[in-house]
Amino acid sequence: MSDNHAPRRHDNDEPAPDEGGLRAPAHLGPWGKAWWWFDFVILVKLARLRFIGLLLIIGLIILKWDLITAYYDRWTRPAGHDHAATSDIEYYCPMHPTVIRDNPKEKCPICFMPLSKRKRGESTEEALPPGVVNRVQLSPYRVVLAGVQTWKVDYLPLTKEITTVGFVDFNEGEMKHVAASVKGRIDTLFVKETGQMVHENDKLASLYSPDLVVTVENLLEAKKSGSIELQRSAEHRLKLWGISKDQTDEILKTGKANSHLIIRTPIEGHVLKKYVKEGQYVDEGSPLYDVVDLSTVWIQAQVYEEDMAFLPSYHNPLKKKEAIKVGVPISATTRALPGRTFEGKLTFIFPHVDQDTRTVIVRYELNNPDHVLRPGTTATVTLKIPPKQVDMFSKAVNEDWAWNAAADTSVRSLLSPFAPGQGAGFGPLVNAAGRHALLQQGLMMAVPETAVIDTGNLRLVYREVMPGEYEGVKVDLGPRMVGPNDVTYYPVLRGLNGGDKIVTTGSFLIDAETRLNPAAGSIYFGGSGGGKSGTSTVRPSTPDDEEAKVKATLAKLPAEDRSLAEVQRSCPVLKDSRLGSMGVPDKILIEGQPVFLCCRSCIKGAQANPKDTLAKVTQLKKANGSAGK
Repeated sequence: MSDNHAPRRHDNDEPAPDEGGLRAPAHLGPWGKAWWWFDFVILVKLARLRFIGLLLIIGLIILKWDLITAYYDRWTRPAGHDHAATSDIEYYCPMHPTVIRDNPKEKCPICFMPLSKRKRGESTEEALPPGVVNRVQLSPYRVVLAGVQTWKVDYLPLTKEITTVGFVDFNEGEMKHVAASVKGRIDTLFVKETGQMVHENDKLASLYSPDLVVTVENLLEAKKSGSIELQRSAEHRLKLWGISKDQTDEILKTGKANSHLIIRTPIEGHVLKKYVKEGQYVDEGSPLYDVVDLSTVWIQAQVYEEDMAFLPSYHNPLKKKEAIKVGVPISATTRALPGRTFEGKLTFIFPHVDQDTRTVIVRYELNNPDHVLRPGTTATVTLKIPPKQVDMFSKAVNEDWAWNAAADTSVRSLLSPFAPGQGAGFGPLVNAAGRHALLQQGLMMAVPETAVIDTGNLRLVYREVMPGEYEGVKVDLGPRMVGPNDVTYYPVLRGLNGGDKIVTTGSFLIDAETRLNPAAGSIYFGGSGGGKSGTSTVRPSTPDDEEAKVKATLAKLPAEDRSLAEVQRSCPVLKDSRLGSMGVPDKILIEGQPVFLCCRSCIKGAQANPKDTLAKVTQLKKANGSAGK
């Protein structure tokens, strides 16, 4: 072997370390060999295998995660928790039934009240009153976020407005037709232009008539002969032709025959149409002029079929005095005279419907002294119909009275079997009489248009039960009407009472809350849920108005009970629980004394130790400045 293939040696003539194979160099000591193997296996040679191994371990943990968490829960679960998890017991908030937990350690995230125990699936919710569709409770933060604003239901002056198109027309009662009363020839036209203004008794035309000449001559001959009968016959004929008695006396006085008949205008106005020319021959009854007076005009409007139910029934045109008393107010504006409103009273409604436009014509008459309203001008017409002239409102009051009277009679019969029906129906009768009186004054219970949610099948209004709690009430409403400040309202026929606070702004968001969170909207139908809920978190920036809530809740109690609850102030069972903060307080009698509790879940605790409960009530009353009785 040549020197080139000889093993390389170090300067100290020791053999070079063997870097090949899977064994450590022979010249290394035990610790050196150990480091060599560590470097070979861990740090250098198996780096990729190490990465793959880590991936396999992570995948195994992911696949077995449920098993690992189950073992962890079993090892870390407190004593007695197995019984709670597997039993039929659950814990809920009496004020917010949607809050349900499986242990009593937590509190309600809305009102921070301790949770009460019940059997799993047991329904503790109360049924909704008739007419109430749903209920929902929102945290103060959600109320502020939704911009909820309320409004108190009251009686308001309302008017049903019907706005439609119309036009200015001639007053047919002030139109006159001038015709020839005798056959002859038009010699002179004193009024030669259409549209020319004329005054009463002004000359219109001069008519030459041979018959007139003969009759005048007969009149003069009868006077000379002294024939009274012939003279009267001639005078009567001249009168029929339009010759006045003064003209006849002038003929008899002068003895001159009048060969021309002067035709005069019967009224003051303007010539609407001229039918003849000078030199034209006319027969008896031939039209000469149409004259119309524009000092009064009609405004006629078209009312569509869906609005006909609100119109009164005028079978005959009303005269001015009648229209002032019972006529419906009506106003009109025209494009020709912007900024001016022409008001009057409805005088007539056509008895038939136009087949082409499917409308009925209504009209009213108004003065036009300056002739500013020109016939043919289009107009925007608004009819303002008071509630007392709408039949559906009176009918609704009568039906409501009949239903309430029947219900009152049934209740009194059950409560007073020995004197059934005594005084029955008197309360509903008084209520109906009051509503009728208000209706005659144009006042009706109403809600703003913004408060109404129309689902197609029904109309809802959200009523505030207490601060933060709202219920959707089904209402029967009348047509859209106009109230004070030209605000649109709906008259309430059924469903609400005067004094109810309803939501006017934010009602759609409240309704959306009941739809997006069905449990929130059905909490009084037995809705339930589990797990933690973060949808009703109270923000520090929007604290709950405790005093307003308590005041609104206690207001639902009778006056005597309300005063007692205000004196007691707090619940004797649940420490520091303010009466009214968790809903209407529950009243029970303990040894003949009334005791108010914050909620139903405290009833058993109060009845378990009556003496202790009465002692706590006495202390509460003393603390609030009264010893109580």
